Amino acid sequence: MPGGSWEKIVSITKDGIKSIGTMRRKAKRGKRIALLIDGPNMLRKDLGVKLEDIVEALEGFGDIRVAKVILNQYAPQGLIEAVSNQGFEAIIVSGETGVKLAVEAMREIYNPNIDIIALATRNAEFLPVILKAKEKGKETIVIGVEPGFSVALKHAADHTIVLTPGREKE
Repeated sequence: MPGGSWEKIVSITKDGIKSIGTMRRKAKRGKRIALLIDGPNMLRKDLGVKLEDIVEALEGFGDIRVAKVILNQYAPQGLIEAVSNQGFEAIIVSGETGVKLAVEAMREIYNPNIDIIALATRNAEFLPVILKAKEKGKETIVIGVEPGFSVALKHAADHTIVLTPGREKE
């Protein structure tokens, strides 16, 4: 398919943003972003993703106005403190985090002061959230990391960012 979805995928490396294919960015500075992070799925030591990586990935898209990290009750206290210290709202839930993230995303989809919904997750269960955001005229960004980044999620969003953080040797 000409001009297909793969043109939208970018890779974030230590050297900065590297486009794969010919990336066409429609986003402009000044757009208001709601960033929602699936904590248990993204902020895991084995993946090596840091909050700074996610924030840097959004720099060219606009200004982050809402920044929430959904965590479960097993999140280490140090992670909760780090999230709060970096200006994010830490939302702790018992059990699965997916429902809370979806509820928070729906709140922002209907927020007239938000232009872009950015989800940091690898999970395909959030595909309906992306589709609803687009239906309501919001621009969508998914930020994820391999392995396990849902192909369906990558293709559904207006913009896909694949983080490739430097992993420390064990």
